[in-house]
Amino acid sequence: MLNTIGVVGLGVMGSNIALNMANKGEHVAVYNYTRDLTDQLVEKLDGQSISPYYEVQDFVQSLETPRKVFVMVTAGKAIDSVISSLMPHLEEGDVIMDGGNSHYEDTERRYDELKSKGIGYLGIGISGGEVGALEGPSIMPGGDSDVYEKAAPILTKIAAQVDNTPCCAYMGPKGAGHFVKMVHNGIEYADMQLIAEAYTFLRERLHLSVIEIADIFETWNLGELKSYLIEITAEILRKKDEVTGLPLIDVILDKTGQKGTGKWTSMQAIDNGIPASIITQSLFARYLSSLKEERVQAEKILAGPEVDEVNLDRDTWIEYIRQALYVGKVCAYAQGFTQYKKTSELYDWNLPLKDIALIFRGGCIIRAEFLNVISEAYQEQPDLANLLISPYFAEKVKEYQKGLRKVVSDGVTAGISFTCLSASLTYYDGYRRGTSNASLLQAQRDYFGAHTYERKDMPGTFHTEWQ
Repeated sequence: MLNTIGVVGLGVMGSNIALNMANKGEHVAVYNYTRDLTDQLVEKLDGQSISPYYEVQDFVQSLETPRKVFVMVTAGKAIDSVISSLMPHLEEGDVIMDGGNSHYEDTERRYDELKSKGIGYLGIGISGGEVGALEGPSIMPGGDSDVYEKAAPILTKIAAQVDNTPCCAYMGPKGAGHFVKMVHNGIEYADMQLIAEAYTFLRERLHLSVIEIADIFETWNLGELKSYLIEITAEILRKKDEVTGLPLIDVILDKTGQKGTGKWTSMQAIDNGIPASIITQSLFARYLSSLKEERVQAEKILAGPEVDEVNLDRDTWIEYIRQALYVGKVCAYAQGFTQYKKTSELYDWNLPLKDIALIFRGGCIIRAEFLNVISEAYQEQPDLANLLISPYFAEKVKEYQKGLRKVVSDGVTAGISFTCLSASLTYYDGYRRGTSNASLLQAQRDYFGAHTYERKDMPGTFHTEWQ
């Protein structure tokens, strides 16, 4: 009996995807460049229909036609190497699916190369980490729609399910799937940093214990802030270090890593003139955290403000920080979905914004309660310019902006670095003002570079001899 799908790359994610497929009734062929990972997966099997292969030719020949190969290897040259090894054994009509975090422009290059040879290529964004890969991730496929249809029965089956609906939907042509995943990761960076800043305020300004803050996050997860990241933050704060007995959070080095997708999100936004300041600032916060040794030395040299130790009313300020976090999250999602919208228009992708919000509800890292509201906003207004001006969020932010202003003002006065909370407030205030200071910038550009300017009171472009 031939296998229905093959998986190449048997690290944690690849192995779990293969197990997920087999658990859903698929007959799965697996192959890894080195034998050890294949053998490790075989040892985990408990009756699942997974067949290991140790030669690429045998692996490919074991697949029913049209062959479907799911590649789960590190983004970059490894993907190209796997494709090169597969090509001599594939036939016209077969499908290669890249389930890694590839840059969408690399996906488009591979798509063009393989299409010219009659091979279908899907760039598939996958979110949910190793647990999601095994139990059901959020899946974002991009490529030709007819090629997607060949793989759709399997992809929708292994995806997370919410309200009996798979968290998998066709995103659009060529690199659209990996682009959606890339911006998803940018939103994830911002969301994580906003939560970290809320935690910092609760600890440093309200002087709450780690366990008290865990209780607060658990309570927040029962309401409109309900999300995977809020949920796991409460669990993280409850974890004790087995060596010292301290909260584990207090022994983890404050030095954050990143794998590049947040950077790609910022770079793409900058290249195309799309404001993604909160996402970009979350990336810079990670870069600044990496300067641990420098920061330790700077703490001995650089002065902060003289902080008046006032007793802030606990319940009042917990509500302020809840409101601040909510507004920050809405602004971060607004920037991400604006990047989807404007890039979709730029590349004529027709990204399904309402569906993107829906498939983020399960399996993925940024799943959150208000994704239903985001989907409804785009359902009601497909051409919505910005989530902030949708009726629901406009009313919420109008009510909650006070909390954000209070927290940012107090935190900055106390010398706390509010990278993303302050960026959220700046973005909100910049977007809501019909008149800005850009007229002065344009005058300066015309003064030193004769770049011209437009006028408010008449059409055309103008230049002034300033000197």
